[in-house]
Amino acid sequence: MTFVKVQKTKAYFKRYQVKFRRRREGKTDYRARKRLICQDKNKYNSPKYRLAVRFTNRFVLAQIIYATIQGDVCMCQASSTELPRYNVKVGLKNYAAAYCTGLLVARRLLRQLGLDESDDAKKMENLYTGQGVGADEDGDDDEDEADGNVVKVETKGRTYYVDEVDEEKRPFRALLDVGIRSTSTGNRVFGCMKGATDGGLDVPHNEKRFPGYDRDTKSYDAELHRDRIYGAHIAEYMEYLTEEDEAKYKEHFAEYIENEITFDDVEEMYKECHKAIREDPSPAPKKAFTPDKGFKNKIKLTYDQRKERVEAKKAELRAAKAAADE
Repeated sequence: MTFVKVQKTKAYFKRYQVKFRRRREGKTDYRARKRLICQDKNKYNSPKYRLAVRFTNRFVLAQIIYATIQGDVCMCQASSTELPRYNVKVGLKNYAAAYCTGLLVARRLLRQLGLDESDDAKKMENLYTGQGVGADEDGDDDEDEADGNVVKVETKGRTYYVDEVDEEKRPFRALLDVGIRSTSTGNRVFGCMKGATDGGLDVPHNEKRFPGYDRDTKSYDAELHRDRIYGAHIAEYMEYLTEEDEAKYKEHFAEYIENEITFDDVEEMYKECHKAIREDPSPAPKKAFTPDKGFKNKIKLTYDQRKERVEAKKAELRAAKAAADE
């Protein structure tokens, strides 16, 4: 028998410490979480806000949260399940839907905190509108549409990722929290973050993880990112399938066909969604709960009643067996 060196001794197992439960379950990266929530002591208990982006199999969820000793506190949240209110009824987890969700949570939070409008009535202007809104001298609202460029401004030695900083109210800063998702280039979490920054939030970032960035040449194509924001890649694939494989098109885009959405309507659909979100980002009113008064719970059987029911079932089975034998 060959000699096998013992790699893990008894001392190793005596000192072994298991990872936290949520790390074992693959839910929380505590190494990243510690760096996201730890605040300097000279900040006097001012919390660090996080833009938490999570994806399910069908939807996108974005929240503005901060950590306390008791647990995380959610200030504002938005989900892609709300997008049908804004004329986006299909594709609720793609890159364009993630952008819309980030835009929605940003506009909702700024309205909640009073950072969407100026206190000075004479100015008659919004504070932090972000990109993708505005009008030129001719009144054309599409002149200032969302693009893929990174906007930032330096003021008093600090860098803010907004187009302009107000003298009285600084922008709301939040750090991107992606959980345990891999931060690969073009990931949908960065689409949600781009929507939040275009909505007026101050989220530190650069273009290196956006679609359109080439790591080899270190160049960035903002036009390609803009196409992702407006779903051009979806429309292109829809057009390709209509010409090459009609059966596959009907299978993959059944919901689009049901809602009468063609590849020519995709970009306009998301433009209308962005405009509608800016007009009214407030959540839908909750429906009043109306209980069904006719519903009654089953009466619990006593021990004797359960015993009788078992005997009755046995007798029924015996009778059925006897009938089958005859």
